[in-house]
Parts: sequence; C-alpha cells; structure tokens
Amino acid sequence: LWVWLRLKLLADAGIVGLPNAGKSTFISAVSAAKPKIADYPFTTLHPNLGVVQVDTNSFVLADIPGLIAGAHEGQGLGDRFLGHVERCSVLLHLIDALEEDVCANYDIIQQELEAYGAGLKDKPQILALNKIDTLDPADLKKKRQKLKKHSKKEVHLVSAASGQGTREICGLLYQCVLENKGTTPEENAVTSWAP
Repeated sequence: LWVWLRLKLLADAGIVGLPNAGKSTFISAVSAAKPKIADYPFTTLHPNLGVVQVDTNSFVLADIPGLIAGAHEGQGLGDRFLGHVERCSVLLHLIDALEEDVCANYDIIQQELEAYGAGLKDKPQILALNKIDTLDPADLKKKRQKLKKHSKKEVHLVSAASGQGTREICGLLYQCVLENKGTTPEENAVTSWAP
C-alpha cells in the first residue's frame, strides 16, 4: 500500500500572481517575513508565510511562487504550490501595473486557478494593481478602468515598495478572513496568530 502525504501550509490568506508581480515585496512590507526579492522571474522558489498585524489583531499571509500559463501542466514551477492556498479564506491577486496587458495577466492566473480545481477559482479574491508608484497617473487610470471592466471586480491600487495602499489591502483581507470564520474581531483576537 502506497500512501502519499501532502503537506499544506496553514494560512488565512494567500497571494497569487505572475512572476515579478511584487508578491514577495508585498509580504515583506506588511509582515516580518524576509523572502528573497530580485528583479528576475521565479525568485520565490518556496512559499513564504508572514503574520500581518491589523490593529490589535493578526492573520497569516502566504506568498505563493509565481504562476505562468500552463502551470497546471507543469510549466515553470508548475502548480505544486497551489495546494498551500486551498485552506485560505481569501486570495490577493497582485498584477504588475507596468505590464502592457493587465487583462491578459489577470486571465492567466484565473485560468490556472480554475485548472487546478479544489475550489480555488471560487474563493473570494481581492484584485490589486501593484507598483503604482512607477506609473504615470493617466496610464494607471486607464489600466485600472480596463481591468475593472474586464474582471467585473473592484481594482485596488497598491505599491508594496512605497507602502501606498498596503494598510487598506490588509484591512480588506482581514475582513474576508473574519467573514469566512464567522467571527468578530473581538472573538478572533482570542485565537489570533501571535505576531
């Protein structure tokens, strides 16, 4: 008898996106996690966990290595890390605002989540354009409107490098975690992860 055991990290929320979307920079900006950060694809080779503080409460955030088209077929690092976000209450989908076609990037991740299965596509998602500090305001506005129309979701703006919008995103993630647990911030404080 062969028994395959699969380790799944326990996290309340998970970050997904293409390589170099700024996932590692984001988790290092909002927690004490120290992932490897560089300007080339697949810098993150293993999932990283960070404890994010929201007022007097906290939640655990997972940074998942970047996905590319065909990940479910083994392309790039494949989808072997997506199992770590199966138990997450909410996903933060980060898209690099510098990319030419943000809608195509959005579709790649959504298709990979759907191909993986396990209900990942149906999980609540917070969609955000990252690296907004590097883009002209007029271009950013166009990309945001285009992505909002395409995804039919609210598109948040964030810069993990400068910290702009990170507090708001963390607040939204925490609210989604609470809604999934069916608890209030006061009740959650008793069982909250220690920073």
